[in-house]
Parts: sequence; structure tokens; C-alpha cells
Amino acid sequence: MSVSILRPDTLPMASIQGTLALDGTADQAPPRLVPVPGRPGGDVVPVDRKVRRQLEQWCHRYAQAVVEIVSGDRPVTQVLRWTTPDVYATLARRAQLVARAGGHRPGEGRQGPAVRAQVLGVRTCFVSPERVEASVHVRYGERSRAIAACFELIGGRWQCSALEFA
Repeated sequence: MSVSILRPDTLPMASIQGTLALDGTADQAPPRLVPVPGRPGGDVVPVDRKVRRQLEQWCHRYAQAVVEIVSGDRPVTQVLRWTTPDVYATLARRAQLVARAGGHRPGEGRQGPAVRAQVLGVRTCFVSPERVEASVHVRYGERSRAIAACFELIGGRWQCSALEFA
């Protein structure tokens, strides 16, 4: 009895409604990262070191405020000025759901001993002079969590235009 092994590149691709049309035979090699002189990390545009440092510090403070909002220790209104309406609504809803699950009111602090989330690090990537993507490392007790955020220069100030918790 002979056993045939099907390779992924020989399997027929079925069309399924509602899925993305992706090529199933894509190259499996990791992308090559070519460092560009004067552009640390994955920056697309050159950025002054002082500007980078200031924005990373600001992103760190913003992220710390966000994790405190979600955990119920800070009211969501504190980031209104630095958050787009869509992100603000999502953040308020998330804080409400977490508060309901924890048996407290959002923004009024939690009762008893509580584990406090702490932002450990922020990494930024300048996509353009007016747009920055950031990854945030958050420690919550013994667990590490991640937040991805996008900040845009809107009306002369940086605002969070996308926020994703992982």
C-alpha cells in the first residue's frame, strides 16, 4: 500500500464566501530588515532624537493613564483631549465592562487590595511626521500584556486614533 503525501502547494484552493482572497503559496521566509542609517527601529521617516524621546515619554504617560482607566482607577474623561471620538467611546465602553465584571464603578477606584497595571516600556515607529505607531508592554501582576496604539497629529496636538489591547 502506497501512502501519498499532499504538499500545501498542491492542494486545491477552495473559494469560501466572506474570506480574504489570499495566496496560500506565499513565501514562508521571514522578511529581511534592512537598517537605514539615521533611522532607529522601523521608522519610515527620519526623526530628531529629542522629538522621539519626548513623544515616547508622552506615549508612556498616555498608556499608563489608559490602563488605569480600564482597571477603574481613573475616569476616562482624563484622556478626552488626547483621544479621537471613536477611541474614546471604545475606551469608555471597555472601562464600563471591566468595572461591571469587577463589581465597582468606572473611574472611582477599586475597593480593597488591587493589582495595579504598570507600563514597562514603549516602542515607537514614525510612519510619517504626523503619524506614530506604538507598542506598549504592560505588566499586570505576574502577567505581561500588550497594547498597540496609533497617534496622529490632529489640530496641533497628538491624539490616539487607534488602540488595541492584547
